[in-house]
Amino acid sequence: MNTKLIEWVLRISVAGEFLGHGVFALQGKETWIGWFSIFGITDTVLATKLLFIVGLIDTTLAFLVLLKPIRILLLWMIFWGFWTALLRPIVGEPIWDFVERSANWGAPLALLLLLGWPKSFKDWVKI
Repeated sequence: MNTKLIEWVLRISVAGEFLGHGVFALQGKETWIGWFSIFGITDTVLATKLLFIVGLIDTTLAFLVLLKPIRILLLWMIFWGFWTALLRPIVGEPIWDFVERSANWGAPLALLLLLGWPKSFKDWVKI
């Protein structure tokens, strides 16, 4: 198998997922703004600003993973992809919305495993 090809397929997949969600967040997707109330943030203006910040982070990560996948950032993407998928049933959507989004955290995990699990903190942040 050509591991470089597999790496690029995963990098493009992860970038696409984070770019797509990032753009939705930058646009202030109304449904997502409402989800902030579950955590006690009922001020729509604040929720919109927080969602915009999330969108900036997601779009930045999308471009960074294309330039150079950094393991600590992939770890964040795994966590964030899992959390945002898990958030669906927490806000009342069917469990299948979580299942459907398995690739949101599975693709960055697969990329991290393909690159190799870091043995030290220095390996986590190595560019």
